[in-house]
Amino acid sequence: MTDTGQPPATWARTLSGLARACHPGPTVAVTALVTALAVVAGRDASGCVLVAAAVLAGQLSIGWCNDAVDARRDATAGRAGKPIVDGTVSARTVWIAAVVALACCVPLSLASGPRAGAVHLAGVLAAWAYDFGLKGTVLSWAPYAIGFGSLPPFVTLGLPGAPWPAWWAVLAAALLGVGAHLANVLPDIEGDLATGVRGLPQRLGAATVRALIPVPLLAATCLLVFGHAPPGWAGWTALAAACALTTTGLLAGGSSRLPFGTAIAVAGVDVTLLLANGASLTA
Repeated sequence: MTDTGQPPATWARTLSGLARACHPGPTVAVTALVTALAVVAGRDASGCVLVAAAVLAGQLSIGWCNDAVDARRDATAGRAGKPIVDGTVSARTVWIAAVVALACCVPLSLASGPRAGAVHLAGVLAAWAYDFGLKGTVLSWAPYAIGFGSLPPFVTLGLPGAPWPAWWAVLAAALLGVGAHLANVLPDIEGDLATGVRGLPQRLGAATVRALIPVPLLAATCLLVFGHAPPGWAGWTALAAACALTTTGLLAGGSSRLPFGTAIAVAGVDVTLLLANGASLTA
């Protein structure tokens, strides 16, 4: 009997490549964050499941689109850890996965309501626009601001009455996205410039970006601490921790890894504050 299907080893290799190409760290982190935000904001069990599924589909589509678009650039830059570059999975397979995930994201997002779904899809499409060209322009920060800023309204517009979230939550999330963009690009600025990517961070240069990273992150921290009520001891502690981490990153000198790590830590403080304020999102 002739077996016309792919050997199990080939399927396993393909699935492994897709898992690596989806940017699993950010995909899992963003999905977990928004799902937790839905829980603390008051979405019911089915609503939280829908939020998780929609965000997961959107993040998978974004990660796969990014690796598929950047395949040639990654090969030129010698990024052998990329699954398309090392031959674990083909660019065509990653493209198909990205399109399928985006197609699934549409009904999953709209299941939370037309307004919530439209906002989430706008954020996902902004990320695709980044991959398709905005990453090489001075507006490279905008898709991150739109994408992260769309997450609080996606959660709250799915609540009864479809309330819009508090302004400070949307702005803080958008600033968190800008900080994430700067921190994410910092370690790769030299390689990006060598392959022709000239987004805002690449134009500013590593030293300037290193100094700028704390600005949006600390601004987000301040909004989350002071935006809705006088801060208690927890808020002041979070602000002090964010300032200490920022100072550590600024004093790192020429090292690009320590500022990146401290920026992630400050972002973690901001995420914790956002979740702690989840019940006040619509206040």
